Amino acid sequence: MLELQEGVTLSVIPTQKFKTVRIFIRFTTTHERRLASQRTLLTSVLETSSAKYPRQTDLSAQLAQMYGASFGMNVTKKGNLHQLNVSMSLVNGKYLSDERLLSDGVDFLEEVLFSPLTKDGLFDEATFELEKANLIEYIESVQEDKQALAGLKLQELYFDSSSDQGVPSFGLAQDLRETSNADLMKAYQKMMSEDQVDIIVVGDVTQEEMAQLFSKWSFSQTKRVQPDIFYHQDFRPVVSEQVLRENVTQSKLNLAYHTDIYYTDEEVYALTVFNGLFGGFPHSKLFMNVREKESLAYYASSSIDSFRGLVTVQTGIDGQNRGKVMHLISEQLTALAQGDFSQQALLQTKAMIQNHLLLSLDNAQALTEMEYLYTWLPNTRKTPEEYIEKVMQVTKEEVQEIAKKLRLQAVFFLEGSEKHA
Repeated sequence: MLELQEGVTLSVIPTQKFKTVRIFIRFTTTHERRLASQRTLLTSVLETSSAKYPRQTDLSAQLAQMYGASFGMNVTKKGNLHQLNVSMSLVNGKYLSDERLLSDGVDFLEEVLFSPLTKDGLFDEATFELEKANLIEYIESVQEDKQALAGLKLQELYFDSSSDQGVPSFGLAQDLRETSNADLMKAYQKMMSEDQVDIIVVGDVTQEEMAQLFSKWSFSQTKRVQPDIFYHQDFRPVVSEQVLRENVTQSKLNLAYHTDIYYTDEEVYALTVFNGLFGGFPHSKLFMNVREKESLAYYASSSIDSFRGLVTVQTGIDGQNRGKVMHLISEQLTALAQGDFSQQALLQTKAMIQNHLLLSLDNAQALTEMEYLYTWLPNTRKTPEEYIEKVMQVTKEEVQEIAKKLRLQAVFFLEGSEKHA
């Protein structure tokens, strides 16, 4: 990892696995409610036009000229962080005898980020209004994806003590409606001058050539923030519950458990194995006993968030079975805490975790995410072999201890009705 200037890093993952070069730029700041929607709108405005490419067709034509390069922007959230992501994938010029292709790609990204289409100090008004309307429509449409809605509502419920953490990465429609063109320009300027910037390049390239290409980017020499990546929330003795009734066929029952185990903790390996046994894989207890054996769920799974210290369970069920499913989920957790799982299931879980890791090494996006975490948490850097060894060392007793640590904190129930099928 090379620091181009304070708060701006460049990491290059040299590999000959891919015929393409993937350039990934991430702007990171603290996740805040109002900023989330503004930064999401920024991605729409910036990827639509620039001073040199005033229309979307101009941008598309330039990408086509670069042998069909792909380009996109989005937002994500990790723990306490809000991330605005810029990515480009283009054919490595070495295979086309086009030495300028990589340089053209970097120039294109510089143009889009540093020279947006503006007039009188504001973004182009027509672009701003159109993208704002489109984004409001998109955010409101998320309500129609009931599985996604249940996940967002559970997050809201779990983090009710923090209005920021309960807000999704793309923000809220109501905040977007109140966002002016001037607000958006302020958010853009704040991002360009204050965000931590991490540039990660994956492909058959060297750090020296990439450093040379990015050295001419004129980031302001201001102090950049690097917030704590983890969000800690204390356990509350009362379980938060919410029921929402809607005219849908399939009900959704989602649960959140407080773990207080984080990515840098040694226990995270046991947590990963526990999750595989609980609901992470097709042989897990939730899948086998709630979905397959009892046929009480259309789907049932669990996932971990080691940046905010929780485990979530997601199920799709018939509303009338809510009590039975709650009891069954609790039974699976108790079974794991009591060691009611075979050595074969433990070994199968570890093998699947190993397989997932090895597959990710052939995925440029997965490699990028790993490198990003190493930039923020350098002490966690491990070779694939070291990581796999840690997973393989997890004992049955350690999995039991993890299961005992989980404490139910929030239950969200989206109640449907078969009458409306």
